[in-house]
Amino acid sequence: MNKREQETWVRTCSMLGSLGINYPECIALRRCSLTLHRWAERECGDGSDWAIERDEATGKPFNVYHGEGKPRRYAIPDRETGALKRAKAIAAAHGLTVYHQNDPRGAALYVIRPGDVPEGADVDGYYSRGIAVY
Repeated sequence: MNKREQETWVRTCSMLGSLGINYPECIALRRCSLTLHRWAERECGDGSDWAIERDEATGKPFNVYHGEGKPRRYAIPDRETGALKRAKAIAAAHGLTVYHQNDPRGAALYVIRPGDVPEGADVDGYYSRGIAVY
C-alpha cells in the first residue's frame, strides 16, 4: 500500500468508525471490496483470454476461455456472493446498507447511511453519497 492509498484507508476507517464500525469490521469490509473489485475485473476480462461468466439457468460462475483453439469452461467458487453476504451482515449490524457497484473502474462497495438516498429514490442514482470502501 502506498502513501496515498494509506491516507485513503485511514480516512475511510475514520468515517466508518464514526458510524460505529470497529477496525476489524473495517478490514473485513475492505477485503469484501477488494474481492468484489477483482471479480468485476474478471467479468469484464482482465486482459487474458479468460473471463468469468454465470450460467443463465443455474447462476453458477464459470471461468471461460475466449482465445483461439478449443473453448474451455470450468466451474469456480462464487466469491462474489460470499463477499456481498459478509458486507451486508456487517452493515446490517449497524443499521446501514451496502451497494455493490459492478464496474471495475472505482470502488466496488459503498456503505449507505439512512439519509444518503432520498425517500422513494433508487439507490443506483445516489450510491456515491455513501462511503466508498477501497
